[in-house]
Amino acid sequence: MRLGVVTGLSKNPDATIKRVHDLGFPTCQLSIGAFDDATVAELRSAVEKYGVEVTSAIAGGPGPEIYDFYKGPETIGLVPRQYRDARIARIKQVSDFAKKAGIPGVQTHCGFLPENPNEALYTESVDAIRTVAQYCKANGQTFRCETGQETPITLVRAIKDVGLDNVGVNFDLANLILYGKANPVDAVELLGPYIMGIHAKDGLYPTEPKQLGREVPIGQGKVNFPVIIGLLKKVGYRNPLTIEREISGVKQGEDILASKAYLEKLIG
Repeated sequence: MRLGVVTGLSKNPDATIKRVHDLGFPTCQLSIGAFDDATVAELRSAVEKYGVEVTSAIAGGPGPEIYDFYKGPETIGLVPRQYRDARIARIKQVSDFAKKAGIPGVQTHCGFLPENPNEALYTESVDAIRTVAQYCKANGQTFRCETGQETPITLVRAIKDVGLDNVGVNFDLANLILYGKANPVDAVELLGPYIMGIHAKDGLYPTEPKQLGREVPIGQGKVNFPVIIGLLKKVGYRNPLTIEREISGVKQGEDILASKAYLEKLIG
């Protein structure tokens, strides 16, 4: 397994990819916020210059995305009806950008998928995932649903109901804890055949009814990385572990480097 880092594509792609390189990572996932051909050209030049592989393009928005238990179901991903069409269009836009930039995967949070498969909202959400996944497949890409808002079995059910072979999971190890949905150790066996990417992140279970659990530096939360990495090797996962630290400033860089050193010892 190689390591990577999550980063946003700034107005200066060279600076973005240079930072990944300077932090010592061979891969990254990119949150895409610009779609013009000039940015594509600059990004392609930068990844060749610094020898960094972009493994996935992250799509988000448009519209509000509020990460809590009350507003989250109404604002996150493809589930909310009022934002769904715009977000399908955005994911297609990211897919087209990724095709031009040579990025093989597209991912997003699909939202709080209903646990009851008989609900109309569940069927609508599966149809929306199928729509964007088909588009990505036509562009030669995988489509990855990021874990978090739903239980692992609900996500597997949705993937099976979508019925396309390019649909899988970006397994965010901490999100299952932050949303109180599962222990990631237990989830590896269920999600294993579908894992296409991983967010290496740590966190604590929620203790307040309205708020998610708290993200913390890797090694300080409830994610059992030694056990999980052993299980990932057992199920044959060979793609990168992509570090995500959702803070900003100097501390973010410090935590990312500390996480890198920690994970390097585990993956061998």
